[in-house]
Amino acid sequence: QVQLVESGGGLVQAGGSLRLSCAASGSIFSINAMGWHRQAPGKQRELVASITSGGDTNYADSVKGRFTISRDNAKNTVYLQMNSLKPEDTAVYYCNADLKRRVGVRFEPYWGQGTQVTVSS
Repeated sequence: QVQLVESGGGLVQAGGSLRLSCAASGSIFSINAMGWHRQAPGKQRELVASITSGGDTNYADSVKGRFTISRDNAKNTVYLQMNSLKPEDTAVYYCNADLKRRVGVRFEPYWGQGTQVTVSS
């Protein structure tokens, strides 16, 4: 059994900051990439940021310069520091991880349940 549990969402005024955390637990052998996606009402889920096990990062153009993704491999945890938040950042944020549960199997994607981020104007 593998679980990804997000925390840190909430309500913040425009220009404010939030830090999301996502911890992976359970039967995990190895984690490759981890990342954050978001889904706003009426819109498709979109990639926000991702980070490889070696620390290489990728960001959506809409969040570059405002959001920072990081991870602690020892804790199987990924973070998303969100600064200068805008109302259009309002969405449910989901973390994901590509991981192996044991030797000899392929990496598979796992998802968290999501955490709501609401930015008021």
